Amino acid sequence: MKRFFKPPAASMTFVLLTAIYLIFAVNLLIPSRDFSEAENRSLEQRPSLSLGSLLDGTFTSDFEAYISDQFMLRDIWIGIKSGTDQLLGKKESNGVYIGKDGYLLQKFNPPADSELQKKAEALNGLASLVPGVHTYVMLAPTALSVLTEKVPHYVAGEKMLEKMEKVRGQLQNISFVDVYPALHTKRNEEIYYRTDHHWTMRGAFYAYRELGQQMGFVPKEEKDFTIREVSNAFYGTQYSASGYKFVQPDSVKLFLPKVPDAYTVEYTAEKQTSASLYNFDYLSKKDKYALFMNGNHALVKIKTGSREKRKLLVVKDSYANSLVPFLTPHFSEIFVVDPRYYEEDIRKLLEDNQIHDMLVLYNLHTFFEDESLYRMAGPVEKGRS
Repeated sequence: MKRFFKPPAASMTFVLLTAIYLIFAVNLLIPSRDFSEAENRSLEQRPSLSLGSLLDGTFTSDFEAYISDQFMLRDIWIGIKSGTDQLLGKKESNGVYIGKDGYLLQKFNPPADSELQKKAEALNGLASLVPGVHTYVMLAPTALSVLTEKVPHYVAGEKMLEKMEKVRGQLQNISFVDVYPALHTKRNEEIYYRTDHHWTMRGAFYAYRELGQQMGFVPKEEKDFTIREVSNAFYGTQYSASGYKFVQPDSVKLFLPKVPDAYTVEYTAEKQTSASLYNFDYLSKKDKYALFMNGNHALVKIKTGSREKRKLLVVKDSYANSLVPFLTPHFSEIFVVDPRYYEEDIRKLLEDNQIHDMLVLYNLHTFFEDESLYRMAGPVEKGRS
């Protein structure tokens, strides 16, 4: 009887270790990428080694994150893992749920109540910076809490709204703009992208109309716009993060006023100006949502042709980018600040430009996770428990 050849255990161990070390060496030798276009985010860079970082463990954790982000063929491995997970019946990948009708929904991790208190204090701190400036807060719910029929039955999307209400209850001298009812009423329309975490411009339009009621301006009607599809091949952040490949792309549609507004846009840090709030070059790139306001910038100044004398400061995340174009008829100047990049004194900006109104606009997911508001508000310390 013939015996099957069994390689010695030592040989197998040698082959396995060689493969591991070879992969490790390749990862160290290949140039690091600064940005993943597929995942639409900045990637971790190789950390600096020091005695202090080695002793306190930060070097080890930072290096682990660096290797994870820079792993060779990372995008391919993510796709393979997600495909395997789907075959095994898993409904979540990298913080993304597969919902009904191909919707990819961002997972929500509820923050502790102590964190909610700090968020409310940060908003109250912003509102108290300059007496006389009227502050409005719009915390936009994401698709997970609005598109209730698309959410898997085992996911509790209402938890996001419960946390929002706890923040709302602690606000002082702030007008809270609740857009959930309007969005939920329109949930059967295309108000969120299926493959991206943002709302569509239609979703932003309904939020804009709610904002008008609160701020005292008369919002435009849908009939005042020409709705133009500019892309039907948009694969967004949830598509990239999850690795799910068997979904249809989104279309990108713009609400363009039938009577065009005249305005100039200044990107202050970049020292660039434009006559449009749209950069159509992004339609040929992966991140098509950056079409709106040319992506995110520290400070954008918009001077309009409006006869209104009011000036507005928008403190925001990227959800505001598709809403700001609706505001140009209602304000003479609009200043748009992204706290993740803006490092100047926000009080000075308010005072020097004699700004009348301030709108804080975040989607709830980013609002609960981002810490940049603490720095901007001043009195709230980021590390306080």
